[in-house]
Amino acid sequence: MLKLAREGYPFISIAAAVTAAAFIFGGGWAAALPLLLTIFIVYFFRDPERNTPPGDNLYISPADGRILQIQTVTEEKYLKGRAVEVSIFMSPLNVHVNRAPCAGVVESVVYTPGAFISAFKPEASIRNENIAMLLKGKDASVLVRQVAGAVARRVVCRVSPGVALRQGERYGIIKFSSRLDVYLPEDTAITVSIGDTVRAGETIIGKRSI
Repeated sequence: MLKLAREGYPFISIAAAVTAAAFIFGGGWAAALPLLLTIFIVYFFRDPERNTPPGDNLYISPADGRILQIQTVTEEKYLKGRAVEVSIFMSPLNVHVNRAPCAGVVESVVYTPGAFISAFKPEASIRNENIAMLLKGKDASVLVRQVAGAVARRVVCRVSPGVALRQGERYGIIKFSSRLDVYLPEDTAITVSIGDTVRAGETIIGKRSI
């Protein structure tokens, strides 16, 4: 049975109701387009199980999509130091459920309102509406920022400070296409390259020496 993210049920219900109304009042042809839209919404909010590779020294992709950017930065607001930023772009065809890149305890969850410029642009990470989650891992803290885009205008973080997350555990979703930025410790050996396709909860994006 297809597992769906709970955030999708209101959208699916509305689309299904419009499809039913179109069929009742206009017949099959009138219902064709709403039916296709309903099918797409169901597909969009799918939430498949994933097999997370074990390893305390591994960082797992928190999102499905394509690696957009890899760079070393100074993250002053949350980590207050140097980190490796890995940005992932999610298209409307990707699974949009986000997962924890490592096991840890949520230290903070901060929502910041903002713009809705294209998620491809580097400044989108800071200027766009976003939710930043700081996760305290075994040896270091990791920052994960869910970023809204030109289409995606709703980011959802399901957890709050004090919650313990397992590596690869679901923690949120971005409704429709956008990006996710993860900030890893500076000494992380990045195992992906720009343009690579990654899967949340499965693809190893970095390793640290034990």
